[in-house]
Order: sequence, then C-alpha cells, then structure tokens
Amino acid sequence: MTSEGPAASPGPEGRNGGGLRSALGGLTTRGRSFLAAGVAAAVCAYVLGQSDLLRVGLLLAGLPLICVVVLYRTRYRVAASRRLSPGRVPSGSEARVHLRMDNVSRMPTGLLMLQDHVPYVLGPRPRFVLDRVEAGGRREVSYRVRSDLRGRYPLGPLQLRLTDPFGMCELTRSFSAFDTLTVVPRTESLPAVRLAGEASGYGDGRRRSLALAGDDDIIPRAYRYGDDLRRVHWRSTARYGELMVRREEQPQRPRCTVLLDTRRVAYQGAGPDSAFEWAVSGAASALMHLMEQGFTVRLLTDTGSSVPDQGTEGFAGSSQESAESAGLMMDTLSVVDHSDGAGLSRSHDVLRGGNEGLLIAFLGDLDDEQTALAARMRRSTGSAVAFVLDSGTWLSGGSVPAPVEERLRQLREAGWTALAVAPGTRLADLWEQAARQGTESPGAGAYGFSGGWS
Repeated sequence: MTSEGPAASPGPEGRNGGGLRSALGGLTTRGRSFLAAGVAAAVCAYVLGQSDLLRVGLLLAGLPLICVVVLYRTRYRVAASRRLSPGRVPSGSEARVHLRMDNVSRMPTGLLMLQDHVPYVLGPRPRFVLDRVEAGGRREVSYRVRSDLRGRYPLGPLQLRLTDPFGMCELTRSFSAFDTLTVVPRTESLPAVRLAGEASGYGDGRRRSLALAGDDDIIPRAYRYGDDLRRVHWRSTARYGELMVRREEQPQRPRCTVLLDTRRVAYQGAGPDSAFEWAVSGAASALMHLMEQGFTVRLLTDTGSSVPDQGTEGFAGSSQESAESAGLMMDTLSVVDHSDGAGLSRSHDVLRGGNEGLLIAFLGDLDDEQTALAARMRRSTGSAVAFVLDSGTWLSGGSVPAPVEERLRQLREAGWTALAVAPGTRLADLWEQAARQGTESPGAGAYGFSGGWS
C-alpha cells in the first residue's frame, strides 16, 4: 500500500477561514490552558490597571496562537506505505506490519506522531513518535499483530499527527489507503497415506488424459510464455493465425472433495476451541495435505457452494491453478460462518453429478434424515471418510453418546470410513485411525485407506 498526501499544508483552505478554524480546533489542553490564562490575565490587568500583568497575559495568549499559525503555515509533504509480512497468516501466529514514511518535500519536518488503526482483536493500536525527518529522508517502523480468531481484518487508515515543539497544537492528517490481513485457520501436518479407490494415487495406475497416436491426433493449444519453441505446431499456427504448440500427455490427477458442514443447527458453542472451529481447521488441513500429495481438490459446503467454482468443474487444473485455488480456499475458510440451512441436500445434489473420487467430510450433529442423506453421498465417490463431531460432547466433555455411535454405524454400512471426533483430538491421530479402519474393513481396497504413501 502506498498513500501520499500533505501532512500540514493549508492548500485551498488557506484562502478562506476554514483551514485556520480547523487548526484552532487542534489546540491541545496545554494550548487551551495557556490561551485561557492569557485572556484571564489580560482582563484582570484591564480591571486592576496593571500594565505588567497585561504583558504577561498577551504573552500567554499569544504563544499558542503563534504555534497554531506556524504549524498551519508549515508546508511539506510525506508519503506513507504499509507492507504486511505475511499477508496471510494462520490463527494464533504473528504477522509484522512495516510502515515507511518518506519526506518528499524540500524542508525538514517537525515532530511526527504516527497512529495506525487496527481492529481490537489484533492487539492495541500502534503509536510511534518520529523525530525530525530531513528533506528527502525516510523513517521505517514496524509492529506485530496477532489474532486467535480467523477472519479478514482491515488495517488503516494511517493517521499522522503534527505538533509544535511546545505541545500547544496538534494537527491530524489521515491517509486513505487500507490493507487487509487474512487470518486463515490453523492447519496440522498429516501423515502421508495412500488413498485407495478411484484414482488411487499419483504414481501407479494413473491415467493419461491424452493419447497422441500421430500428427493428425495432435490437439494444439495457444503458445504460452515459457513454452519450448521445439513444440510449435506450424500447421496449426498457419491455420489459426497465431503461434500454437503441441499439447503433451498429462497425467490425470486424482480428485478429492472436502465437504464442510456449516449448518448452524449442527453445532453448539463458539470460540477458538469450539467444535465448528475444529471442523474448519480440519477441512483446511485436509485440503493442504491432499494438494501436497498430488490431488486436485475442491472445498464444498452444505450450501452447495464450491471453491473453485463450478465453472471449472469445481476442481483446479494445472499446478499454477492449484496454487491459486489453495489460496482461494484458505481465504474462503478464513471467513466461513454458520449457514442457516437445516440439511445437506444441496451438497448431495452437487455430489450426485458423477464420480467424485475421494470424499472427506467434516460433519456436525446428524439426525436420522441427514444420516441417510450422507450415506447416499457415498454412491458417487470412489472412497469416503467422515469425521463426525457431536457438539454436545464438546460442551460437556463426556464420552460419545449411543445415538452418535448409531449414526457412525449407519455410515459405515453405507461404505464410509466414519470416525467420531472427541474434544481436543488431533486430526493427525484420527487420520491414522481412519487408515487402519479402512484397511481392516471389508472392501478396503475399493473405498478405504490403505498402506503408506509411496
């Protein structure tokens, strides 16, 4: 962010009384006290006929007025910039904000006081005092922000306060630029496991998206910066009138959908240690882990919304698209909130469209109807794993009740690898438990976890 403007300059206001009146409004408590004392001394001198007291009163009243005029007439310009490092940070971690002030005028500044506006959840409002900045000089300061709550937080505007050497008057100037700090959910490092079932890995058995049998079967595409010129297909270039290159064989990457249940009725409690926040953090961990393992992933919620959007079939394509989609999905999870829906029907409709590969679901409280609906989701997937959170258990801290065990049994009978999530459980431990359960259950080679990543 870069914002530039006059720090203390009358500009157009100097030709009317508006700017000077606003400058008089910048008198500090000290300046107002001096002015009041001077006026009182002058009145007393007039009543008592004391000329010496009148001179003292004029001095007391004149000093703050002179400071106002001098500060108001001071003309210099400063430029401010803000840099976030990093701009996207996990909850509970710190980010550093760097502020830089450049004096772009031809005269040195006086005492400058900086104040940046930050939301209260990020910490106290930072304030800095900068001594005289020479003409063409710069000053850099920094502060740290931290939040245990995910979200997108605006930083700014930056305020610059000018004061005279006696502290009689202060003028405030605000820059207009803002920056946004994105606090994403915390992620866990998950153990590498090989996912069996549909498109079981990124090595053995991977399919090819194109089979080039000869020159006539070549499907060219437009040239992109960095493409090898030896791949230029001249016949297509002449036909289309633009540089075309041969498409190479591409391995079809296995797909995975991470389903996040955000229904308000499915969760109780709030705060960083609530069941809903665990589910959001778990979904983020699964997304990042599977992308690292070579999967094309998408985030799906109970509302039916998908990230990436349905325009790309809900999945990222190239590696560059995957990196962009990872940032987009994490940004989405940073602001995701409870939905007002009561069921999973919309997400079921999205999954019903075809073979979705692997399905990882983070589910809240389920009733009989939603359990049956979730069981039907398994039909369009290669394998499915469900992490079920009973929010009542999270509030009470007790054991998993019998109704939840019955829901898990129904999901397992439908082909899910289903696990109950106890309060404070690490996702990495559940991930390994799901791998063991998948290999021990019947038909694990078709829809479970198996072995280790190779």
